[in-house]
Amino acid sequence: MKNKNYFVWILLLLTTFACSLMTPPTTQVPASAGVTEVVSQPQAAVTFTPIPTFTAAAPSPQSSETLSLNAEPFSEKGDAPPYTFTAQIPYLQGSDDIRVTNFNTLLRQIAEKEISIFRDSILTIAPLDPINAGSSFDLQYTLVGQKQDYWGIKYDISLYFDGSAHPSHYSVTINYNLDQGREIPLAELFSPDSNYLQVISDFCKAELSARDIGFDGFAVGADPLPENYTRWNISKEGLVITFDEYQVAPYAAGPQVVVIPASALQSIINPDRSLLFSGQ
Repeated sequence: MKNKNYFVWILLLLTTFACSLMTPPTTQVPASAGVTEVVSQPQAAVTFTPIPTFTAAAPSPQSSETLSLNAEPFSEKGDAPPYTFTAQIPYLQGSDDIRVTNFNTLLRQIAEKEISIFRDSILTIAPLDPINAGSSFDLQYTLVGQKQDYWGIKYDISLYFDGSAHPSHYSVTINYNLDQGREIPLAELFSPDSNYLQVISDFCKAELSARDIGFDGFAVGADPLPENYTRWNISKEGLVITFDEYQVAPYAAGPQVVVIPASALQSIINPDRSLLFSGQ
């Protein structure tokens, strides 16, 4: 997954922080200062174990009868500056296959990366004395779609920087082929040389234009550019596109989700990936 949320996160932080009636002082705090409680302490960066080459007959580790998606809770609190972090980090249970292990490692790494980015910002510039109730971070996940070897998961993240006018929200999506042990790029779903981004963009713009969200002022956020379509999954209903707040509408309208049915994409779907859309 190509996580492009750094720029979105920075924009959200700066926007909400600027809206504050008070500007907290800039204070350099050591990374270990003020941490009073940590549950399920984040692990150091983990390197994936190389996945061996499997023949076409190699059995898939995925099975609805043997694998289940569970959550590992995470919490952390600090008092100088005050903050509270909570998260539900998903993982697959039911197999010790290296592909399952690597998928679980990826799911944890993504969550820990988002936590670490916000923690570093708080420990660097957040006010030591609380302005409101301190800063906070929460990560929840949704299993958007699962079919054959495909697992589509979305992280929904809510954060609040102490002193800001309101909380901010953004999402991270993971689309994984468990049998092959790798993430699936959006382009792989469609026939080579197809103008898939234009097709997706046209559908999304038509859908968003019909909503009372002030889309006209944010239409560039749905232009047919790769960076506008990094948050996607496949569900039973079709291709799910998530637009974070501010991307295609003002903050008050919240994030927007557009579901494109398989029938609207039929002419450009890669035949090798058609089973992912079957039965929609």
